Amino acid sequence: MSTSEIKIEPLATDVAFGDDTFCVTLADGREITVPLEWFPRLRDATQKQRRNWRLIGGGVGIHWEDVDEDISVESVLARE
Repeated sequence: MSTSEIKIEPLATDVAFGDDTFCVTLADGREITVPLEWFPRLRDATQKQRRNWRLIGGGVGIHWEDVDEDISVESVLARE
């Protein structure tokens, strides 16, 4: 009998912004902070637009309606 490797996707639970950074809190407690420069739509957005986000796919990604931006947790981790 063989065992299968189970892949657990990292899930976002919260989002925060610094002056020039973007931080995603993951369900496992990790916090990933990356430069806003990596995400031009968010970099150029107002604070109000940045705060208007929602989780998509149960936390697999984050969506900003005001700036038409979707970012997956996987893409943030890949850039880290």
